[in-house]
Amino acid sequence: MTTNPPSSATPVSLEAIDLPPRSSATDAPAFAQMVLIHGWGANYRDLVPVAEALGRPSVYYWFPNAPFPHPQVPGGGSWFDLEGFEGVDDSSRLLEQWLLGLESKSGIPLEKTVLAGFSQGGAMSLRVGLGLMPRLAGIVCLSGFWVGEPADNSSDEPLPPVLMVHGRRDPVVAIAYAYQARRKLEEQNVNVQFHEIDAMHEIPAEAIALTSEFLDNLS
Repeated sequence: MTTNPPSSATPVSLEAIDLPPRSSATDAPAFAQMVLIHGWGANYRDLVPVAEALGRPSVYYWFPNAPFPHPQVPGGGSWFDLEGFEGVDDSSRLLEQWLLGLESKSGIPLEKTVLAGFSQGGAMSLRVGLGLMPRLAGIVCLSGFWVGEPADNSSDEPLPPVLMVHGRRDPVVAIAYAYQARRKLEEQNVNVQFHEIDAMHEIPAEAIALTSEFLDNLS
């Protein structure tokens, strides 16, 4: 992983784009909203194709933008420095505040929200998602890694289930980082579904299918 110094200016809020539901749910799904967090050097439009591939026209999709500009990619962003994790506290605070205010925009509570992220976004989904109260419906970490603080275990309410999917040939975030994240989650008694697939640093069709299956099985 390479380094990326964040901007010296601390942002005060997150920008986001959304895809409102195109139809109403015909039943009472375990989740009705999904937040997708992009990776290092990308922006909030990067994971829109993932939402389109997942389908689910009754789901409200949200895509927050990283608060720090990328030093090399025009229009790209960063959640934190990849070497020293500088900026991760600011980004985590901003993402948490944004998530806690999401119900006022969509009308959907956190209990029916899934938080998902790719690469650096996957790291953010674990760090922020496990500590949220009320609890999320679930967390998806694609090609991600652990930058976390311990989850908030002060409540009797169980921690949300986590899906991890990682390519064994990933040259950017080595799969050893995924193993480390899985160990950290298991130490906190998180229900982790871990899938090692034959892929590089990407979101292939197999990862989409595994994510869809995970969503189907939420209760």
